[in-house]
Amino acid sequence: MGWMIFITVISKRMEIVNNLSDRIRKLKDSSFIRSIRSALSVGERPAYEYHSGTPGPFAVMIKKEISDHIRSWRFIILFVIIILACLGSVLSGLQGFSNAVKAAGRDEESFFFLRLFTASDETLPSFFVFISFLGPLLGIAMGFDAINMEENKGTMSRIMSHPIHRDNIIIAKFVAAIAVLSVMFFFLGFITIGLGIITIGIPPTPQEFLRIMSFIILSILYVSFWLSLSIFFSVRFRQPATSALSGIAVWLFLTVFYSIIVSVIAKAAAPSEMASTQQVMKYQQVIVGLFRILPGELYSDATTTLLVPTVRSLSPLTPEKIYGAIPNASLPLGQSILIVWPQITGLIAATIICFVISYVTFMKREIRSR
Repeated sequence: MGWMIFITVISKRMEIVNNLSDRIRKLKDSSFIRSIRSALSVGERPAYEYHSGTPGPFAVMIKKEISDHIRSWRFIILFVIIILACLGSVLSGLQGFSNAVKAAGRDEESFFFLRLFTASDETLPSFFVFISFLGPLLGIAMGFDAINMEENKGTMSRIMSHPIHRDNIIIAKFVAAIAVLSVMFFFLGFITIGLGIITIGIPPTPQEFLRIMSFIILSILYVSFWLSLSIFFSVRFRQPATSALSGIAVWLFLTVFYSIIVSVIAKAAAPSEMASTQQVMKYQQVIVGLFRILPGELYSDATTTLLVPTVRSLSPLTPEKIYGAIPNASLPLGQSILIVWPQITGLIAATIICFVISYVTFMKREIRSR
């Protein structure tokens, strides 16, 4: 009988202790206690929070990607090829050009410096033609293995194991590549300006300098489109060789085969000799619209307008447009930008669309450890 009383007392005491422990646990988990604890805690930060003086994970990833691009033999080889090709075209265009400039004198409307980027002696293409041809290859080379190479090496799962946002990976790769491209194109532009000053002996005017800077920014935007497209192929395909071949195939189609197809359609749909002027103008507008789907055509139209200030229209000329126009009069930079604003917005939209598709595909993609 005594043992049963003892066991009953012990069980009641245990129930009281359990109730007290539950109340203490609930009190610890309450928001009030958590707020007091966070207010009293000093110097305790999560592993993913950084002081203001130290770079965050996104900045570290950008620095790492820039370092990888600069030390890559692939980028170095393409960079040297583009420099040699562009400088060769500039030097070939400068032959016999300096004497003509000195004989003509310095005029605000002459725009001699802009001719460095468009002049050619028929042995080599001009500067901007080389950029329009080799720029896509540079963009494809910098982005075709941006994602799938990390997955094949097994480093993607290691990066994802750290407390960083997933979208920081693809954004850092895109931003770092654009930063490297910007430095490269501005370097090419200033080298060309320096060669022009040494050869001609005349500095560029502020109007020429602003137009050259606009041309460089437009070139960066054009190559960024191909970079975003190659990053999409890198996200879409597992093997870097497949993504590289896909990017080159799209470049060849848009550069060579699309023009051939449009030319065949233009010959087949050409109006007869008895067609009216309105029919001929409509036919020309349709053909020009088909060509302007191409990113290279958008870049070529915008570049020609920026580097040749006398260009007043990119559409077929009508008597209404010719009437009242001053022959060979140059336009200010603002008016030239207004003319090519549809081309510029087209390149921006194409770049954003390609990157958004890459972003969404990467965020939905399953990443497995190897």
